[in-house]
Amino acid sequence: MSEAVAGETCVRNAFRGQAKSCDELGSPFTARLCRLVADRLDASSAVGERILGWRGDPTSKGDSVALRLAGALHALVLSGRSESLGASYPPNSADDETLWRAIDQAIRQESRFLLDRLTSAPQTNEVRRSGALLPGFLTVAQLFGKPLVISEIGASAGLNLHWDRYRYDLASGRWGDEAAAVVIAPEWSGGPPPLRPVEIIDRAGCDLHPLNPGDGDDRLRLLSYIWADQQDRIDRTRQALKIAASRSNPVERADAIDWLKTRLARIYPGAAHVVYHSIAWQYLPEAARKEGDALIAAAGAAATQEAPIARLQMEADGQTPGAALSLQIWPAGETHAVGRADFHGRWVDWKGWPESRS
Repeated sequence: MSEAVAGETCVRNAFRGQAKSCDELGSPFTARLCRLVADRLDASSAVGERILGWRGDPTSKGDSVALRLAGALHALVLSGRSESLGASYPPNSADDETLWRAIDQAIRQESRFLLDRLTSAPQTNEVRRSGALLPGFLTVAQLFGKPLVISEIGASAGLNLHWDRYRYDLASGRWGDEAAAVVIAPEWSGGPPPLRPVEIIDRAGCDLHPLNPGDGDDRLRLLSYIWADQQDRIDRTRQALKIAASRSNPVERADAIDWLKTRLARIYPGAAHVVYHSIAWQYLPEAARKEGDALIAAAGAAATQEAPIARLQMEADGQTPGAALSLQIWPAGETHAVGRADFHGRWVDWKGWPESRS
């Protein structure tokens, strides 16, 4: 098998692999789109040639080419640039032949737009992940009885930096702003989190390519990466963008490691500093992850009861289902697996901090 044929086969398999993930995460439309591209895309268009000849890792563990194309096509629909494509997208229905004709037409007529979008990695900033992170924040507040400083790595548009401005409907009760337009209600299993008031005295995040929630183009980019048949996610994200846009944008354009060095150098007496990330750490190079781990551990080693530090993670760990939730606190240095959650926050299985487990 030639190198070119092997590369094309790898790309097609990447689309099929993404289709399987979309099925598992409740998006049959995006799964169908990915399978159609895998089976029918050819190199007779500039976009087809670019995708099938992809230089790099086309899989979801690499460049996520399938999600890049799905997001670019969805952007054409959301912006009204392609009426024929929009007519084949949810909430409309179309058979495979009709949908593929619309996709193929868009690929040929909007090649400049699509080729430009293919150069950028997807950004979803899934706001429902706040429902999985919430019990971790509440646990830190309970353990230390102090206000929080929060620092998010890979914050995108900063939607999960505003987690305290949403309302949560949990199996054990409600938490948050009762008047909030964003309501997060995951399927809950396990014990209840400590539903207590929390004060945040400082919040900030970093991202290599932050999106401005007040900018129309950035809003379109973010919404386009949400799967087209998941209207509830689109609606929730639109509301979260409004909340973020009404506040000063706390997301800095910066390399995660450089930002951590500066952020962790400051001490916050009388507050618990929580460094957190959700489905972001895996995208850092291995050397950067090791350096970041060392930076956080060093800051933790210098923490005191007056200025404690915590690290809250929601990351893939190679196990199923979902992602692992883990929490580490200093000065004790304890680390515990506190639960698991769906990658999009649809469900949370909360185990809790050992001292609070029954």
